Amino acid sequence: MLSLNSQYQTLYVYAEERNRRGDFTYRYFGKRTFDICLSLLVTLCVLIWMIPLIGLLIKLSSPGPILFIQKRTGYRGTSFNCLKFRTMTHDPEASFKQAKKNDDRVTPLGRFLRKTNLDEMPQFLNVLIGDMSIVGPRPHAVQHSAQFWNTMPEYRKRYRVKPGITGLAQINGCRGEIDHVIKMRHRVRYDRFYNRKKSILFDLWICWLTIKAMVGENENAW
Repeated sequence: MLSLNSQYQTLYVYAEERNRRGDFTYRYFGKRTFDICLSLLVTLCVLIWMIPLIGLLIKLSSPGPILFIQKRTGYRGTSFNCLKFRTMTHDPEASFKQAKKNDDRVTPLGRFLRKTNLDEMPQFLNVLIGDMSIVGPRPHAVQHSAQFWNTMPEYRKRYRVKPGITGLAQINGCRGEIDHVIKMRHRVRYDRFYNRKKSILFDLWICWLTIKAMVGENENAW
């Protein structure tokens, strides 16, 4: 007969095995199903009217395209075209420069869109295409990846899952301008933690906190 400690160890091993199986199932099957269902729902119920409406407001407020399309780093380091509502004045010749607090390039409408995260809504189309997930590490511009890919050992590991519209780092205030390497280290720690612990309940919790931030105080949303 097993000793009490042996019984506990057997139950622990069994629970760990169940967790690994659950993680595998969600990672390779459930997460993509969740992404498709939610992004399709948002596209059919929200984007179908939001894109024309906000697009018209953008056109009326400043000249230029409705969408801002930027190369971002995706799964396993591949790049993709990330979609956003345009929130800045249009300058096709401008070089890469991250938005900062009180940035004079941001339009009045753009400030509202950025503060409420509405500028990110077109990325549900990126999810449908398969470039992104609903929840995951935020995709950084390829210029940031070029800066940190080989100098920060943990950085590239954050892209072992698809980047997300929202993520654990964002709901904990790690967003906005990266003006010091320590800020990137904080983001990477959150992202790596999420990669290890992701589950359907974790994703739903992050989605809920993201919605709360959209209608409340959204830290570092410039």
